[in-house]
Amino acid sequence: MKLTQLPFFLLSFFFFQSCELSPKKIIHPNIIYILADDLGYGDLSIYNEASKIKTPHLDQLARQGMRFMDMHSTSSVCTPTRYSILTGEYAWRTSLKMGVLWSYGPLMIPDEKETVAKLLKRNGYQTAVVGKWHLGLDWQLKSDPQPNQVIQNDWGLITDYKEEIIDFSKNPTKGPTQVGFDYSYILPASLDIPPYAYLENEKITQPVTSYTDGSNLEGDRDYDFWRPGPMAEGFDFYEVLPNFIDKAKAFIKKTQQKKAPFFLYLSLAGPHTPWVPKAKAPYSSKAGMYGAFVEMVDEQLGQLFAYIDEQGIGEETMVIFTSDNGPYWKPHHIEKYNHKAAAQLRGMKGDIYDAGHRVPFLVRWPAKVSPGSMAQGASSLANFYATVADLLGIPSKALDSNSLLGQLTDSDFQQQAQPVIHHSSRGHFAIRYGDWKMIEKRGSGGFTPPASQPTPPGDRPQRLFNLKEDPSELNDVSQEYPQKLEQLIQQLDSIKQRHLISLK
Repeated sequence: MKLTQLPFFLLSFFFFQSCELSPKKIIHPNIIYILADDLGYGDLSIYNEASKIKTPHLDQLARQGMRFMDMHSTSSVCTPTRYSILTGEYAWRTSLKMGVLWSYGPLMIPDEKETVAKLLKRNGYQTAVVGKWHLGLDWQLKSDPQPNQVIQNDWGLITDYKEEIIDFSKNPTKGPTQVGFDYSYILPASLDIPPYAYLENEKITQPVTSYTDGSNLEGDRDYDFWRPGPMAEGFDFYEVLPNFIDKAKAFIKKTQQKKAPFFLYLSLAGPHTPWVPKAKAPYSSKAGMYGAFVEMVDEQLGQLFAYIDEQGIGEETMVIFTSDNGPYWKPHHIEKYNHKAAAQLRGMKGDIYDAGHRVPFLVRWPAKVSPGSMAQGASSLANFYATVADLLGIPSKALDSNSLLGQLTDSDFQQQAQPVIHHSSRGHFAIRYGDWKMIEKRGSGGFTPPASQPTPPGDRPQRLFNLKEDPSELNDVSQEYPQKLEQLIQQLDSIKQRHLISLK
């Protein structure tokens, strides 16, 4: 007897039995990439037992998936890191050789540039960005700008226009749509940089007719600091984080109307300044206003994680959590609160030292990633593009990206060491390979004084550290290991030249 000739009740029995016995096949998961802003490696207690900040929801996320112990942003400030996450390339290959874009700099990703959002969109994903953008928007101008109204860096990149020539009655002509996002709800830059307004699909949501005189301008650009500038009607600094979480939930809910998977790039504006926890004072955190803001980030993400589970999509959703660079946490903050936002690492945000760019990196994907697992070895946020391409079964052409998929999904996988390039706010370079790190110039290259130092007579400018033995980068061993130093110098030079070779 043929299977089709069996009685209906037997066919039904075989059908439902096969459904129960076959595991759910998940090929292309939903992807939620959460990028905190200025969160320190040592802020999460899962990384730093001595942390004064409570982060139960992120700690739980780590226990449910894989925790990377040596992940690095591609820069110690935000714009270049965001560029690398989306393109898989170091931003110093562009005209952004140091620093960040400012309030009104144009979109820095060219229309023809490949991005992870474009890749996923071509392969059937619904794509969205919610949160801080800081990659530039093509604002419309009131008139042709005069030379003194255009701010350019030394490499010809327009990083800003003078505020008086921006036409806030018109919407920008370019933004996340050109980068591959179907939907966008963004803040143009950091929460302490004007204009203070939301844009949805490149349209200003409320008229920019208000103005703020700034906050805490006499301080050290910390606590509840933000700069003076144009502001949309009704804009509330204390509601930005909850607003982004609500928009993320709304996008996730809308995607469930289709069978296609989704990619959500959720770029938080915290805990970057201004530190604006909703419970303004007193602060329950032992790390003061900053600690309270980090705890608010954790609490809001806890709501998002619960919502994902409520929607019944937790099993087929890859959740990635990380930070764009190290913490804005100065020595006087450490002294006041006895909290080390970068744990034992040297320096802070902006620096070439590890505190400037080593970041937490957590991945939960119940269908594929083993709970409580850890990944060792230096890695880079630029690796996201190649990981996604690998997930889709497509060769990656991104210049500086290496797939982490095997490391995430195969407990027996042996990840090969890859060189990682570090870059500071002032354009200093370093290279990490295995346990070794070579810093190309003297000084922090960033916010920690001295930013630069002269080379002592008879010495070389480069410094060499063995991070396995000296994670705080206190002991320069360049004279003891001259061959290792030379190897890393040559390796860094070779990687810098790679894009020139690829263009020929």
